[in-house]
Amino acid sequence: MTTQANETQGNETQAGENVVGKVTFVGAGPGAADLLTFRAARAIAEADVVIWAASLVQAEVLEHARQDAEILDSSLIPMEDVLAVYERTAREGGRVARIHSGDPSLWGAVQEQLDRCRALGLATEIVPGVSSFSAVAALAQRELTIPEVAQSVILTRLGGGKTPMPPGEEVREFARHGTTMAIFLSAARTKQLVEELVEGGYAPETPVVVAYQATWPEELLLHCTIATLEATVKEHKLWKHTLFLVGPALGAEGTRSHLYHPGHFHTFRKAERGARRMLRSAGANAEVTADSTAELLP
Repeated sequence: MTTQANETQGNETQAGENVVGKVTFVGAGPGAADLLTFRAARAIAEADVVIWAASLVQAEVLEHARQDAEILDSSLIPMEDVLAVYERTAREGGRVARIHSGDPSLWGAVQEQLDRCRALGLATEIVPGVSSFSAVAALAQRELTIPEVAQSVILTRLGGGKTPMPPGEEVREFARHGTTMAIFLSAARTKQLVEELVEGGYAPETPVVVAYQATWPEELLLHCTIATLEATVKEHKLWKHTLFLVGPALGAEGTRSHLYHPGHFHTFRKAERGARRMLRSAGANAEVTADSTAELLP
């Protein structure tokens, strides 16, 4: 279960009655209101206060809120004003739905809010949401983990922005893996991005998917390569709300997955004998090829 809950109880009133306040951090997904989960919609519907960012979340998500709910736009206020709502909830009880774009666990500034809520004695819950990188892959109709091509996905952003990157997390360092990368918050510095991707080892012809406002009415999906990435972004004037998917899997044809091969067995299915021999033979040949190639390397 990915939803996490902290059942810390609230303070007691002078009459000795237990005041239980709760803040639920709701993942609203990449934009489209119909990508909310059932749990997310229920959390919004149950809230006395709904805090959302009009700049990042479509207004349709508020259709789930009660008519008498207090609605606050977090894009117009600093974090201190949001924390003041949590403090009031700790004193008076009630429920708050704090709506975050995408998934709250990714660049959501959630940890600092969780820390404050727990210090106040509030119960907390996190409802996961669809991340924009998943939405972009779906829109592009591409698999990010193609067998024998890429089996890992790196989620990161370019250094040099408002928040410093920890040492060793530069794009050029991650690019050395040569697998699929989802790069957030980097559209304003595509020249630097291209340089780091190439320095890290990606070939200039590596495919790139560029997505602006994925799942919003203004959605724009573009296909290019690392070599043409900077020109593509500048041509369409994409400075924000843009995500890049990079890697060989984006241009690869699907290879055969062993999981559904008739020669593969697992708890619920037996392997076909002839197909099993063929699968094991193919695996052995692949290992021989890999060993031969390794001998040629310096």
